[in-house]
Amino acid sequence: MSLGNTPGSQIRLFNLPKNRKQGFRLALAATCLAVVVVVLGAFTRLVDAGLGCPDWPGCYGHVLWPDSAAEIAVAETRFPDAPVATDKTWPEMVHRYFAGTLGLFIAALALLAWRHREARGFPFRLPMFLLFLVVWQALFGMWTVTLKLWPQVVTAHLLGGVSILSLLWLLTVRLDDQRWQVPAVIWQRLFRLKPMLIGAVIVVFLQVALGGWISSNYAAFACADFPTCNGTWWPTTDFSTGFNVLQGIGPNYLGGLMTSEARVAIHLTHRIGALVVSVYLLALCIALLMVPYGKARRMAFIVAAALALQVGLGIGNVLFQVPLVVAVAHNAGGALLLMTLVTLGIKLWTAERLPVEEDESSIN
Repeated sequence: MSLGNTPGSQIRLFNLPKNRKQGFRLALAATCLAVVVVVLGAFTRLVDAGLGCPDWPGCYGHVLWPDSAAEIAVAETRFPDAPVATDKTWPEMVHRYFAGTLGLFIAALALLAWRHREARGFPFRLPMFLLFLVVWQALFGMWTVTLKLWPQVVTAHLLGGVSILSLLWLLTVRLDDQRWQVPAVIWQRLFRLKPMLIGAVIVVFLQVALGGWISSNYAAFACADFPTCNGTWWPTTDFSTGFNVLQGIGPNYLGGLMTSEARVAIHLTHRIGALVVSVYLLALCIALLMVPYGKARRMAFIVAAALALQVGLGIGNVLFQVPLVVAVAHNAGGALLLMTLVTLGIKLWTAERLPVEEDESSIN
């Protein structure tokens, strides 16, 4: 964009980032929408609205949800075992519509990738995989209802949402294509951090899965204090029941069916997992800080800040008995932590070595 009519009088108001590819804004918008979907999904679970609509994809046979007295009466006649609770129906349907819109965004990204499939450096497989994943995510959304909140499906549905968000952010950063330019010696040090980063993504993803298992089995209230659990460092637990992934299909799992000891086992495992994740990510941050490159050090502080936020929200959940705002933020915080690692990963994998003659003062 410029002002003036002659070349000499032109003033550039902004420059588009170098290497940015077509579709960046669409991917960024899809990522923002995915954040909303993840937050709405957490909200729906936490207000026990997962079965707010007993059918799928509609709600009591409605495109939206039954609202008037007459509509509610008809709905309860059709579904006598599922009385209408309007405070449960609208969160479920709002979440479904946002998720459906996200699916359309991902389909548009896949179409764009198909059109540019011959273009060098344009991501193709990632948008196609996202399209495949979002179809399965819709199926898990249906099974969440039809299988009456079966914990295995609920946890898989949560992981699917977080995975889609993380991969959309990966696609966004790849389309932005702003690479670190570093001297060879710095490039080698960054290269050696790749295995450690892969480990970080794995442990964080497993911890998110544990969080999903807590949520789907209603184990967040199993320990009422911190750092102890119910007044002791190691209360009575039942790990075999708590992590029984062969639970039967058929019962209504709303509110959970496990014993108190089983839920305590899940809760304690999540706490231990949080400790493992914290130690591992702090070690990664220290390793990044030891690299004499300013952008790597900034990423270390970003990862550490996301970790501190997530740990603080987790502790707040226990101390304040899982307030809705904190619990939703804790769900979003897990996704945010994964997104910071995705950002770091794409920077490490795409870092380019400067020619020897380049001024190495640029590393700062």
